[in-house]
Amino acid sequence: MSGVPMRDLVVARLYFPVSARASRSRFWHRLSAPALAHHLLKVARRAGIEQAILHHVEMGYLKGQRLSHHHPDAVSMDHPQCLELVDRREIVESFLVDHAAELQQVRVLILSCETPDLAATPA
Repeated sequence: MSGVPMRDLVVARLYFPVSARASRSRFWHRLSAPALAHHLLKVARRAGIEQAILHHVEMGYLKGQRLSHHHPDAVSMDHPQCLELVDRREIVESFLVDHAAELQQVRVLILSCETPDLAATPA
């Protein structure tokens, strides 16, 4: 990240339920559409997104939903997930535009970031 100017780095946080599925784009998807989180991680990697992390959510709720707790034996289909993408603004925005059809039911937040120059920090 050292070569990326601070003003250009963003974090896109995508919030959606565990039950969200990717669009059925291939033959095998017609039988069983992949989980949206898994699909977005794969296409983010292919698109060259610098960093993508699927956060474990212990407890939370999405807009209009009830509070959900993670339980190892049973997960509510409304339980929230958060996929975080980190890269330059234009790359993240291009990725979001390219996958807009799949993100119709996803809440997307883009946060501007600053990375500290650790080399300039006094010891």
